Amino acid sequence: MAILRGAALTIGVGLALACGPPPPRSVELATTTSVQNSGLLDSVRPAAEAATGLLIRVHAAGSGRALQMLANGAVDAVISHAPDTEQRLLVEHPGWSYRKIAYNAFVVVGPRSDPARLRESRDIVDAFQRIADSGSTFVSRGDESGTHEREDTFWKAAGRRPAGGRLIVSGRGMAQALRHADEAQAYTLTDAPTFWQVGDGLDLQILFDDDPRLMNTYALVHRRDRPEALALAEWIHSAAGRAAMAAFTIDGRRGFEPWPEGCAAAAPAALPCAPSKSAP
Repeated sequence: MAILRGAALTIGVGLALACGPPPPRSVELATTTSVQNSGLLDSVRPAAEAATGLLIRVHAAGSGRALQMLANGAVDAVISHAPDTEQRLLVEHPGWSYRKIAYNAFVVVGPRSDPARLRESRDIVDAFQRIADSGSTFVSRGDESGTHEREDTFWKAAGRRPAGGRLIVSGRGMAQALRHADEAQAYTLTDAPTFWQVGDGLDLQILFDDDPRLMNTYALVHRRDRPEALALAEWIHSAAGRAAMAAFTIDGRRGFEPWPEGCAAAAPAALPCAPSKSAP
């Protein structure tokens, strides 16, 4: 009888476990490293998971790599800030959904001594020409990220790049590239929030930030056939999602501005417009 009772108890426990609550649904999200390094993702993820019931599994990668992960089916959604790459891949993948969600700005940081005299630059192209002509060192992301894409645009407009070993390829995320720039006392391009987050421990300063071409836009890209991605997108675009994003600050400065309501948001080339009067 004792054996039978033990067997019955074992079966009962097994049935109870089998009938317990199912594991939470999950969504695989690849995101640009600036969203991770700045702290935005850690700030908004708890609210997103609570509202959607989803477990958000994060894969931090440069935008180019993140979008390739979406193309390969490794993830359900991507937060990207590489408009040129986005445009190319949207043509190849008509089943993707695309919408801008936020914006901030790129800045050029470098050593306090500013040997290239970037503080005197007329515009961003002049700033990059000064770096190339002054014999200064520049740290490139070199990883097909959104920051690398924009950096390459500026070098092409400048018509020249630092020669030889003066162009250091980091090949890592934004925070690591900033550390490399600090070690080499070099210039680099970064999104402002990541520098605000990690800059206190570095001997670097923002030396140029005054050009509209430094606008940095972020988009959510996802497959339409993934219910979990649709649920996450619905929350991000909702009033609650926008409020959570707007609430994220670094030393009192808002890291990401939610995309203004009423502004075009469905194309990579879209830029934020003046918010409508009805927008909060």
